Amino acid sequence: MSITAAMVKELRERTGSGMMECKRNLKEANGDMELAIENMRKSGLAKADKKAGRIAAEGAIGIKVSDDGKTVAMVEINSETDFVVKSEDFKGFVDSIANAVLASDVSTVEQLSETVLASGETIEVTRRALIAKVGENISLRRFVKYANVDGGTSAYLHGGKIAVIIEMAKNDAELGKDIAMHIAAVNPSCVSEDQVSEEVIQKEKDIFTAQALESGKKPEIVEKMITGRIKKFLSEITLEGQAFIKDDKMSVGQLTKSKDNAVVRFTRFEVGEGIEKEEIDFAEEVRAQASASA
Repeated sequence: MSITAAMVKELRERTGSGMMECKRNLKEANGDMELAIENMRKSGLAKADKKAGRIAAEGAIGIKVSDDGKTVAMVEINSETDFVVKSEDFKGFVDSIANAVLASDVSTVEQLSETVLASGETIEVTRRALIAKVGENISLRRFVKYANVDGGTSAYLHGGKIAVIIEMAKNDAELGKDIAMHIAAVNPSCVSEDQVSEEVIQKEKDIFTAQALESGKKPEIVEKMITGRIKKFLSEITLEGQAFIKDDKMSVGQLTKSKDNAVVRFTRFEVGEGIEKEEIDFAEEVRAQASASA
């Protein structure tokens, strides 16, 4: 059967694949459009499986907020290179996943992967098809959602790489955004001192005590020094104790109190944090490819 340009065009529009790949698959399917699509999907899944073990430490974060501001969702999707992150296909995938998180009640990545998108395909099938198209491993790493909160939610996304969502006791869009920006920049460990574990505090006390005793000061002086150091330590790691980035004359806790408000909780994502990135020697890689082709 003759493969026409119109057939190739239709297959490209339906699969998003390259012209030559579409033409080849149509020939192999003897012009059967549906069979060509099925074969390409099977091939895509096989390619995705082969790439599954490759490290994906680049990526982007997507955020969606409900119209009433009571629910906010955040998701991190990873890729192998930043080049893929800039593609419209990847951006669309991230956006669709963020929307899916906002609209669903799933609690695990596995459950989210089986969610059906507007396209009629599950997120997992869509992910594998994207892998086949871009030639890189794509992974759905993590997500979080604050749903139906009593106060209000705010979010901040910095360059697609660092993102923060927060829940406020009262809805205040301007204050919420300012605090979300602060969290993105300063990265506090928790909201308040009462959320710092005794183990963490004791560990710091032991370190400060050892340092103070080496100075040869009297025990009562050492005790005052430790108390002061712990107070400073807590102010540095807690959101409420940190100096506000827009006005370092007040703490974030003082700021929210002055607005008769408070931060209930927050989550901060940074793309690739905690993932051990593969160090690639590009010069060596080129030499190896040159040797293999010689």
